[in-house]
Formats: sequence, structure tokens, C-alpha cells
Amino acid sequence: MAVGFDHLINVDFFIRIGTALVFSFCIGLERELTNKYAGLRTHILVALGACIFTLVSIYGFPTFAAGDNVVVDQATGIRDTARVAAQVVTGIGFIGAGTVLRNGPIVLGLTTAATLWIAASIGMACGAGMFDIAFAGTVLAILTLVIVRIFERKVLPRSTKKDCE
Repeated sequence: MAVGFDHLINVDFFIRIGTALVFSFCIGLERELTNKYAGLRTHILVALGACIFTLVSIYGFPTFAAGDNVVVDQATGIRDTARVAAQVVTGIGFIGAGTVLRNGPIVLGLTTAATLWIAASIGMACGAGMFDIAFAGTVLAILTLVIVRIFERKVLPRSTKKDCE
């Protein structure tokens, strides 16, 4: 009798986590190619963490399960998975703050902090199975980073914030 691992592996979870990895890789690659401090590893880890926290908030507490995606608090009868989402956003704020540097009047790293924030949101969307939103967010984030950079260099060449992302 062969022992299978199919009872240990939830393919849907792996698809969600894998999608978060791929989408965050794309954003991280753009940051890596433009030589920013937070690149591939950071963006991937942020999105994976957000995805896993989202999965845990939705599915991780079966004791209180009342349905497919509905978990009810025994005391109040109310489930609020948004609590974990709110805490992920707060935690990413701390990570983002660590990427922001001030050198006199110049502030560096705000765009990188924003890309970490969007990577977390994409990870959360993947964790919730909202792949269309995650895909749209990834494409729009990359387009914003690339197209606005080109626009700033071509149309706003005398900007004082040039190369101060």
C-alpha cells in the first residue's frame, strides 16, 4: 500500500502562494533592474508573508468554522477576517518605514516603500483567491514604475527629485 501525500497538500493553497510568488517576482525584478535596495527577495517575501497570513486568517481556525469561508466567533457570533488584513497593512508600514531614508532635505525610498505595500496587497489578494485583482495590481504597479520613470526623465528632466526614489 503506497502512502500518498495528497491528504497533506491543498493544491488550492499552493496555487495561491505560487501566484503571489510569481506576481511579486515581477515587481521585485523591476526594482532589482533599477538597482533599488528592496528587490526580488524582499518583494517576494513580503507578498508570500501577506498571502500566508491571509490564508491563515481565512482557513486557519477550523474550531470556529461555520461554513466554507465563514468562521464565527463563539462569543459574539461574528467573524472578522479583516483584522488580520489590517495587521498585515500595519506591519508592512513598519517595513516600509525602514526603507525610507532622509538625507537633509532629500527623502529616499518612498517608492520602494510603496512597492512593498503593493506587494503585500497583491499577496493578500492571492491568498484570498482574487487572482484578477492581484494580476491587475501587478500589471498596473509595473506600468506605473516604468512609464512614470520614462515620463519623468523625458518630460521633467530638471526635476529636483530626479533619481531620489
